[in-house]
This record gives sequence, C-alpha cells and structure tokens, in this order.
Amino acid sequence: MDLKSKIILISGPTASGKSSFAFKVAKNLDGEIINADSMQVYKQLKILSARPDPKQYKKIKHHLYGFHDVKKTFSTGDWLKLVNKKIKEVQNRKKVPILVGGTGLYFKALIDGLVEIPNISLKYRNQIRNLQKKLGQKKFYEKLLKLDPSSKGKINPTDTQRSIRAYEVKKFTKKSLHEWFKKTKSNFMEDNFFKIYIDYPRQELIERINTRTEDMIKNGAINEVKNFIKLKIRRDKSVNKAIGINEIKEYLKKQKDLNEIKEEISIKTRQYAKRQSTWARGNMMNWLKLKPQDINKFLKKI
Repeated sequence: MDLKSKIILISGPTASGKSSFAFKVAKNLDGEIINADSMQVYKQLKILSARPDPKQYKKIKHHLYGFHDVKKTFSTGDWLKLVNKKIKEVQNRKKVPILVGGTGLYFKALIDGLVEIPNISLKYRNQIRNLQKKLGQKKFYEKLLKLDPSSKGKINPTDTQRSIRAYEVKKFTKKSLHEWFKKTKSNFMEDNFFKIYIDYPRQELIERINTRTEDMIKNGAINEVKNFIKLKIRRDKSVNKAIGINEIKEYLKKQKDLNEIKEEISIKTRQYAKRQSTWARGNMMNWLKLKPQDINKFLKKI
C-alpha cells in the first residue's frame, strides 16, 4: 500500500488511541503529524486535552499543538488557514502530512472547504444565544426547523452549537447555512486524502475512557484547572467546554469529592465519544474503518 503521495487523515472517538496510531504511521511513512483537535491547540490545556507525549515530538515532528492562548478565540477557519499552509510545508520537505484528531468539523472543512458567511455582529449572535437559553434546546430546535426546514436531518436535535449557528445564519443572511455550504471549495482534491477512522467497540472504549480519566487526575489535571481559573476566561469562550474544567472546579469548591468528579468526567467523555461516533456515521461513511485488532495488520501493509 503506497501512501507516500497522500494526505493521511486519522480520526476516531476520544481515547481510541489516535495519537499513538498516528505516531506509528508517521514512523512507517516518514511523515509529520498535524493536530486536528480543537482543544489540543491551547497552550494551557495539555493534560485535559490529552495532548501527545512531548517525548514523541523529538522523534517525529508535530505541528499545531499547544500554540494558542486560551484567552483568544480560535475558529475552524483559523485552523483551516494554518493547516492548509502546514500541509504544503510538510509536502515541500518530501514528508507525508498526517492529520490526527477528533474534531469532525475540522476534517469536514479541510475536505469540503469552509463557507465564507458574512460577519455577524457579536451583539446579534448573543441575542440568538440568549433566545436558545430562554427556550431550552428542544423548543429552540423546533423553532430552527420552522425558520429553516432544510436543517432537519442535517443537524442533531441535541447539538446546541450548530443549532444556534444555523439559526443566526438563516436569520441574518436570509439564506440557509446548508445553502452556504454548497458554495464551498477545498484547496485539495478528494483523491489527495487517505482517510482512516479508528472504530473501537463501545465497551472497550468505556474502559479506556475510565483509565484515561484516572491518568489525567494523577498527571496533574487539578493543578491545570487551578491555573486555568487564575486566567479568568470569559464564560462565553468555547474553551470552557473542555471536559474536566467545570467538574474539577466543583471539586476545588468542595461541592463534590474526587470520586464523584472522576465519574462525571468519565460519563461526559463517554457522551462526547458517542457524539463523535454519531458524527462519523453521518459524515465519514467513506473512511476506512479500522478495528483495534486490524491496526497492526494495517501498519505492516504500509
């Protein structure tokens, strides 16, 4: 299997061993690894985002990890501009670009291109967010479908962020978010990519998530959150959604004990993994699905 001319994309649910697998692929193909995870871009979230071991950086070049400050906004568009440039740089060095992460929207933007929707003012966007909070997600989603029926089947009813985005775009531009998507174009051809999704059995993944949670606490996640609190990040920043931040805050306030917050972190991580799997079923149908037992066979082939 000759993958030297490809841009390799590796995704999968959280705790599925993507980073470890990407490292092995990079060693086999003389590649360099590029981050495709929205939380691993932040400097201050090394442990909670499960950033790869720095020891690996010395053996294989890693890009776009831990470079952005949590106080500053970082969008899918920001990532796409950086990653398009980084892929070309890696290819110019005659290396294989290997993108790895669990942020489905990043991969979608890279493969399909990103829509250039006119800027919507923060004041207007906050009005929509407040409306969603007032109504609750269920009623807000129903309201979205009345405003934009084309969102049905394309946006998960429980996906708050995308529901708000679809609503504000339709309301502001008078055009559906999905109509804007049709005008997008990628910098690369579909054939440039080789796409791999690590498909872990549910029960095994739950065990891996529980182990990861324990390791995060042992490795200093509580101190990481203490330092994060000192930065006084605005509540509306998406970085606050990182799993573990709110749970550890409750522990630090003595509202819950350590075992309770470890259980909560594990549950939320499992829920996130389920959402990632749902996304993959709808958006990654043509990706090569690799079961854990198939990984070594695949590595030998390449």
